[in-house]
Amino acid sequence: MIGKLKGLIDSYGEDHVIIDVQGVGYVVQCSSRTLQRLPKPGEAAVLSIETHVREDAIRLYGFMSDAERDWFRLMQVVQGVGAKVALAILSTLDPGGLATAIATNDKAAIARAPGVGPKLAQRLCAELKDKAPAFGHVDPSLAQLSGALEDRKLPQPVADAVSALANLGYPQAQAIAAIAAAAKEAGDGAGTAQLIKLGLKELAK
Repeated sequence: MIGKLKGLIDSYGEDHVIIDVQGVGYVVQCSSRTLQRLPKPGEAAVLSIETHVREDAIRLYGFMSDAERDWFRLMQVVQGVGAKVALAILSTLDPGGLATAIATNDKAAIARAPGVGPKLAQRLCAELKDKAPAFGHVDPSLAQLSGALEDRKLPQPVADAVSALANLGYPQAQAIAAIAAAAKEAGDGAGTAQLIKLGLKELAK
C-alpha cells in the first residue's frame, strides 16, 4: 500500500495531479483545496496518500497533511459518504473548520459541499461529534455549548445572543465561539444585549 508520495509535479487534471516519482507517473485524486496549494509543474511536492484497492481499479487519494487524510478516512464510516463526497467536503472545509463544524453541529457549513444535503450533513454531525475534538483540536467547551444549544438547556440570553449573531450572517460555529468567549468575559447574569456586543467585539478581532 502507498502511504506517501514524494516527487515532481508532472501535470494537473480537473480533480487530480500526476506526480512523477523517478520516472513513474502516479495519478492522485485530490480535493480542490489541495490542488490549489500544490506547486507548479516541475516543482517538488509531498502528499500523504490513501490507497483504495478494488477489483477493477486502484485509486490514490492525496492530501497535504495527515490530518486531512485522517478526516477523509473517518468520514467514510458514515453511511452515504464515499471518497467523492469526502473529497467534496474537504474541498469546502479545511480539517480544522470541519472539526469545528461537526463539534458545534454546524450542518449548514457542511451542506455547502457539493453533493451533501441537509440529512447527510446531520448524519455526519451526529455520528462524528464525539470524535471531532480529538481530530481537530476543538475546544471541548464549544462542543458542550453547542450540545446545550441543541438540547435547549442554555440560559435564554446566551441562546438569544447566538441566534442574533447567526441571523446577522455569521456561521453557527463562529457565533457559538464568540458568545462563549463573551459569556466568559461578562460572567453569570449577563443580558442578551451585552453578550451580543461582546460577541461582535470578539468576531472583529
